[in-house]
Order: sequence, then structure tokens, then C-alpha cells
Amino acid sequence: MSVYKKMLVAIDLTEEAPQVLDKARAMSDAHGANLVLVHVVEPVGYAYGGDIPMDLTELQDQLDKAAREQLAAYGEKYGVDKANQIVTVGRPESEIHRLVKEHAADLVIVGSHGRKGFQLLLGSTANGVLHGTECDVLAIRIR
Repeated sequence: MSVYKKMLVAIDLTEEAPQVLDKARAMSDAHGANLVLVHVVEPVGYAYGGDIPMDLTELQDQLDKAAREQLAAYGEKYGVDKANQIVTVGRPESEIHRLVKEHAADLVIVGSHGRKGFQLLLGSTANGVLHGTECDVLAIRIR
């Protein structure tokens, strides 16, 4: 019997994402588990504290579209069907927690840069996911 049946892989779509995806694919194959690929686009207004005197809808739409295209390319490369490719907008930790419940994931896989010192971990997405989800979390060291 497999320990993990559904693995939610949260990636940031940088050039480092394949490091996480390669290991996630190998683990899912070993466990016979399904993969769900997730990317969370932070609202453009977050970067500016929401005090921007212009409409950023078009920019947000462009970011969403680019993220969907990149995630679809990864989905094709790693054999993940469209139904299990999710791009959502919000705070990464909150959205990942929500998606874990929504998809009944029993493992979350995230990338981690492995910075030294507890203070450097406090603000990281991996740390936020670890301390707020009810399932196991695997942090893949990014090199």
C-alpha cells in the first residue's frame, strides 16, 4: 500500500522549478500517486501595498496567462493532465493550504533554497506551508 496517493507540487515557475518537478515525478512514480501542479500568482497590488492609482487588471491578466502557459508546458513535460494544473491568485501559503484541502492531498512538495538561520526561514513560502497544512510537507533543496 502506498503512503501517498495525491501529491500537490507548488512551484514558482523559475528556472529552478525542474529541480522540484524531477524529484516530485520520481516520487509520484514510486508511490503510484497523482501529481497536482500548483502555481500561485501574487496580486500585483501586494508588491505596492495596494496604493497604486491605476488599474492593474490588464497586467494581472498578463501575469496569469503567462503562468498558465508555463505551467501547461511543465504539465506536458511531466505528464500531468490539465485538470491537475492549477494557477490561482493570492497569498502562496494560504492558497496552498486551501488547495491541499480541496484536492485531498496527502503530501505537499515545495522547493527550498536552504538558507541558513532560523530568521531567514521565517518569511519563506516553504515555512509558511509547513506550519499551516495538515498533511506532510517535503522541501526539495534548490541548488
